[in-house]
Amino acid sequence: MLLEVENLQHAYGAQEVVRGLSFSLTHGAIGCLLGPSGCGKTTVLRCIAGFEGIGAGEIRIAGRVVSGNGVMLPPEKRRIGMVFQDYALFPHLDVAGNIAFGLHGVAREERAARVQELAQLVGLSAALDKYPHEISGGQQQRVALARALAPRPELLLLDEPFSNLDVDLRERLSHEVREIIKASGATAVLVTHDQQEAFAMADEIGVLQEGRIQQWDSPYNLYHRPANRFVADFVGQGVFLPARAVNGSQLEIELGVLKGDTLGAERLEVLLRPDDVVHDDAAPTQAEVVHKAFRGAEILYTLRLASGRKVLALVPSHHNHALGERIGIRLDVDHVVAFHPESAS
Repeated sequence: MLLEVENLQHAYGAQEVVRGLSFSLTHGAIGCLLGPSGCGKTTVLRCIAGFEGIGAGEIRIAGRVVSGNGVMLPPEKRRIGMVFQDYALFPHLDVAGNIAFGLHGVAREERAARVQELAQLVGLSAALDKYPHEISGGQQQRVALARALAPRPELLLLDEPFSNLDVDLRERLSHEVREIIKASGATAVLVTHDQQEAFAMADEIGVLQEGRIQQWDSPYNLYHRPANRFVADFVGQGVFLPARAVNGSQLEIELGVLKGDTLGAERLEVLLRPDDVVHDDAAPTQAEVVHKAFRGAEILYTLRLASGRKVLALVPSHHNHALGERIGIRLDVDHVVAFHPESAS
């Protein structure tokens, strides 16, 4: 393991922010701490970086304790690269100077070669003589990434790196940055509140709530096999419909019968994602269009069922239905996710 965080605890005065948090990352993996504002994710990143002490637990990088058991290694000795939310580029240095900033003590020829290598990796070879104010936000983000990678850190930390960018650029850059990190061979931890960023970049994601990891898993499993109600609500869109256990392996909801674990309870709630509800003109069940969000190739419909409850459906955009129109729908559920209605787990 390259990074091991074990039973981490941290508090600001009497306010406990991180509560017994544990996860690990193998060499070359990209992990993500995903959660709402105030859940403790940035604090965890600061503890890993050495900017914050820890109340209990242990942090190990490449098998070496950097925090815990009386050890508090300073940030500059942890072999960590950091990409901040505001990039923190030096305005008086050009792109080449910013990338080279962390290469102190390196011979001039080697430093120049490393700058050229990273400029090529991040696609900025033609901009080395430009200053931060002369390049775009997306290019500034790549400079910050190249600067963090320059000293060949064992671990790269990224704190909300795309939050200052518009949505389209954020989506494109998240894929590009993942490719750059993978090409560099670095191990990385990303902090974000944006699930699309997390899905685009990370191999493994930990969903945080109030200083605890609710589930550490692949993006696929977080979406299709959420461990509890919080994860199900936070990751992806969806609605819960009441369900009745028909037998040990079937659940009946308003839209039909599903095969799934009844959890030993008669009454449950089933999570339906937009891709679980299929528009089908031939289906006997109909629902009223009450809202629509155009997304280019698809439209996200909010549909009112006969009971008055609502579901979401993701439909190819050439099926353009008007508000108030009734359309046929059917279920196509591969993963049944059910929870007890009276509990949050």
